[in-house]
Amino acid sequence: MLPEVLPDNRVFEPDSLAEALSPEGASLDRCKQLLKEADRHLAGEFDQGRPIDELVAKRVRFMDQLLVRLWHVKLNDPSLTLVAVGGYGRGELLPGSDIDLMILHKSRLKPDTQRRIQDYLTFLWDLGLEVGHSVRTIRDCQREGRADITVATNLMEARLLTGDAELFNAMVKATGPNRLWPTRRFFEAKLAEQVLRHKHYSDTEHNLEPNVKEGPGGLRDIQMIGWVAKRHFGAADLAELVRHKFLTAEEFDALRRGTLFLWKVRFALHTIAGRREDRLLFEYQKRVAEKFGYTAPGNSGVEQFMKEYHHTVGDLSRLNEMLLQLFQEAIVYARRREKIKPINNRFQIRNDYIEARRGNVFKRYPFALMEIFLLIQQNPSIKGVRAATIRMIRESLPLIDDDFRADIRNRSLFMEIIRQPRHVGHELRRMHRYGVLGAYLPAYGAVEGTMQFDLFHVYTVDEHILFVVQYLRFFGMPEHAGRFPLPHRVLQTIPKQELLYLAGIFHDIAKGRGGDHSLLGKVEAYNFCRNHQLGEFDSRLVAWLVEHHLLMSMTAQREDINDPDIINRFAGTIGDIMHLNYLYLLTVADINGTNPQLWNSWKAALLADLYENTLLALRRGLENPIDKAERLQEVKQRALELIGPKIEVMHEIEEIWANLGDDYFIRHSPDEIAWHTRAIAKSSEKRLPLVLIREMTGRGGSEIFIYMHDHDNIFSRTVRTLDQLRLNILDARIITSSTGYTLDTYIVLENSGNRVSGRERKKEIKNALRHNLTHLDEPMKAVTRIHSRKLRHFPVSTLVLFSQDKKNNRTIMEVSATDRPGLLSAIGSAMESCGISVHGAKIATYGERAEDIFFITDSDHRMIRHADTCKRLRKSIIEALPSQ
Repeated sequence: MLPEVLPDNRVFEPDSLAEALSPEGASLDRCKQLLKEADRHLAGEFDQGRPIDELVAKRVRFMDQLLVRLWHVKLNDPSLTLVAVGGYGRGELLPGSDIDLMILHKSRLKPDTQRRIQDYLTFLWDLGLEVGHSVRTIRDCQREGRADITVATNLMEARLLTGDAELFNAMVKATGPNRLWPTRRFFEAKLAEQVLRHKHYSDTEHNLEPNVKEGPGGLRDIQMIGWVAKRHFGAADLAELVRHKFLTAEEFDALRRGTLFLWKVRFALHTIAGRREDRLLFEYQKRVAEKFGYTAPGNSGVEQFMKEYHHTVGDLSRLNEMLLQLFQEAIVYARRREKIKPINNRFQIRNDYIEARRGNVFKRYPFALMEIFLLIQQNPSIKGVRAATIRMIRESLPLIDDDFRADIRNRSLFMEIIRQPRHVGHELRRMHRYGVLGAYLPAYGAVEGTMQFDLFHVYTVDEHILFVVQYLRFFGMPEHAGRFPLPHRVLQTIPKQELLYLAGIFHDIAKGRGGDHSLLGKVEAYNFCRNHQLGEFDSRLVAWLVEHHLLMSMTAQREDINDPDIINRFAGTIGDIMHLNYLYLLTVADINGTNPQLWNSWKAALLADLYENTLLALRRGLENPIDKAERLQEVKQRALELIGPKIEVMHEIEEIWANLGDDYFIRHSPDEIAWHTRAIAKSSEKRLPLVLIREMTGRGGSEIFIYMHDHDNIFSRTVRTLDQLRLNILDARIITSSTGYTLDTYIVLENSGNRVSGRERKKEIKNALRHNLTHLDEPMKAVTRIHSRKLRHFPVSTLVLFSQDKKNNRTIMEVSATDRPGLLSAIGSAMESCGISVHGAKIATYGERAEDIFFITDSDHRMIRHADTCKRLRKSIIEALPSQ
C-alpha cells in the first residue's frame, strides 16, 4: 500500500507518480490528493525562498507526468497525440495557470474515440484543473491558425507530451511562417493586439491594481517579444536575441530578472487567492508584500513592495517598446528605401524616426540628451526615436550628474522643452520613459513608482504628475474645449504657460519625504526656477502655486462659498486675478490627474462658482469687500427679472420672501430663487410636500427641491430615500421659514456620475420622496446598497469634530469616516435621535474616506452650546458608523 500522501519531494518523481497512478489507483480522489500534495510542497518551497524558475519548471514536469500517465491509463489510443500549447507548451505554469492542450489526430474520429476523449477531459476538469482544449487535424490547425492570430500563436508554443512524434512535427511544419502568418503579417497583427490591450489599461503600467499578466510591462509584453523572436529568427528563447545582437547581455538580464519577479508575484497571487488571479488587487497586496519580505508597519510595507513592482514593469515596458521598434525596423522597414534627412551634426531623421548620427554622440555632446526631445517637438514629421538611439540614451543616463544639471545649455534646453507650443506633456512622458526626466530631476526620480495605498490616488505619484501636465495641455486644445470650457477660456489669459507646467511638475514632487509636501515642494520649485534663469517674480509664483495647490479644492468642498465673508477671505489669500487664474487651472488639472472619475458637472460647477465669485471680489478690490446688503439686493432684483410676468401680483412674491430670511438669498442663486418662488406660489396646502426635480442646474448635478411643513426628521428621511434610490448627494441646503416651512435643496448625481434624466426616473424619485415625507411616522427600510469590494481593505476610523460659527449662530460638525452606502442616512438618523436640526451639508469623498461637513443647530435653531450635547451626538454617530 502506498502512503496516503507521498512524503517530501516524491510526488515529483516519475517512478513514484507512475506507481501511485496505476490503472487500479488512478481514482479521482487519489489524483486530487496528489495535486494537493504537489501544491502544498511547491507553496512551502516558495515560502522558503526557492528560485521561482525551479518551481515553475517543477510544476510543469509534475503536470506533464500527471497528464501523460492519465492519458495512458484513461485513453491510450495510438491514433491520438497529446500536445501542450500556449503557456503550458512554453513551459510556464503557475499554480492557477490554465493548462492548454491540443489533441492531434490524422483523420475523422470514431464516436467511441470522441467519447473517451471527452471522458479524459472531464476527469481533468473534475480534478479542478483549468483545462483549455482543442481536438484538431493538421488541416484544422492550418485553417484555424490562418483565421485567428491567437490560435497561430498558441501553436507556435506547441510541445509534444505523448503520441506520434512524426504527426506532431508535421503539424509544426504546416503552421510555420512559410505556411501561415508570414513574419511581417504576424508582427503587425501582434503589435495591433498589444496596442489595444495597453489601451484597455489606460496605456500605463502604473495603475494601483495592475494586471500582472496583461497590463503594460506585464508578462504578456515579455511573451510578445518571445513570439516575434521565434517567428522571425526561429529563436527557442530570448537568450538567442543576444546572439542576433537584438539584445545586449545587460538587457537580457533585465528581461530575465523582470520575468522572474513577475512569476513570483503571480505565484504568490495564485497561492493566496487559491485560484488563478492575475490582478494585484488591494485585498492581496499586503499579503503578497509580506511574502516578498516587506513587513514594515502600517501601509509602508505594501507601498515599498508596489514601488518595486512599478519600477520593474516600467523597465520591462521600456524594453518592450525598444525591442518591438527594433523588430519593426528589421521586419517591416527592412526592404524600404532609406530616407535620411540630416537635422544637425548630432541627429538625423531616418524613415520618419530620429536617430543619433554616430555612436558616441551623447558621450561627446551630453547636452544632446536634452536636445533630442526638443527636436522631436520642433519637427512634427518625426514619429519617434530609433531603437538603437533609445538604447544609447538609456546607456548614457550616468552622464546626467550634478555637472550636467548645472550646465547652462541643459538648463536652457529643458526650459525650451517646457516652453514649446506643442507636445510638452508628450515629451515629458517620453523623457520619463527613457529615464532622462528622473535623472535630470532627482526629486522626480525619487517618487517614480511611489504609490499611496488608498482609493483616492489611482496612479503612482510620477504618473499623476505627468497626467496633471497633460491636462494642463488639454485646456489649450480646441478639441477639449467642450469638456473644459472655463479652463479653456482662462488659459488664454495667463501670460506664461510654462510656469503652469512647472507648478504641475513640482506640486506633488515632495510626497513621501515626511512633513508637508506642499511646503517642501515649494522650496524645491523655487530653487529650480532660480537655477533655470527665471526671474524672482516668476519663481515666487511657481513656488506659491505649489504651496497652495490644495487651497482652492479644499475651500470649494469644505466652505460655504455663497458666504461673502468666505469669498473675501479666500480672495485675500489669492491676492490678484493672475494668481487666481493660475491656481484655478492647476486645481482642475490636479483633480482630473488624481482620478478622472472625480471630475463631474458638480465639481466643475463648484470650482467655477468659487472662481467667478473670487474674480468679482478681486475686481472690486480687496479694500472694497463684497457687502452682504448689496449682495441681497442684487440677488433679489435678478430673481424678479427671471420670474417676469408669470406671477403678476407683486405682494404674493413679497409675502413668500418676507418669511425666508437673508440666509436663503445668500445661499441660493437668482435662478433657483425664481424657480422656487414660482412653484411655492402655485402650490396649495393639499399638494404639500412639494417636490421638484431639475435635470440641469447652474450648480452642476441635478437639483431636488422640497417644500413642506417643518418636521424634526425630514433630513434623515430624505437622505435615506435618496440613498435607497442609488443617488449620490453632493450638497444640501436646508432653510426654515419664520412661518414653519422648510425649503430643502439637494444636488445629486446618479451612481454613474451622470445627472438624473428620463421622465420615469424623475417620477420614481418624486413618488418615493412624497410618500416617505408624507408618512413621517412610518418606519423606513434600511439602505441595502452593496458595499464596494475595495472599501473593506481601507477602514477609516470615524472622527467627529465640532466648531462654532458664531456669526451665523450655528455649529459646524465635521464627520470623517469610511465612505459607504447609507452613510448620510445613518448620520441623519443619529442627529435626529439627538434632537439636532440640519441647515446644510457639504459632501466630499476622497477615495475610501468621506469627509462631510454639517451646519447644525439645536431644536431651537441656535448654536449648540452644551458640551454634553456634542458628546452625545458624537457617540451616536460613531455607534452608527462602525469602522469596517
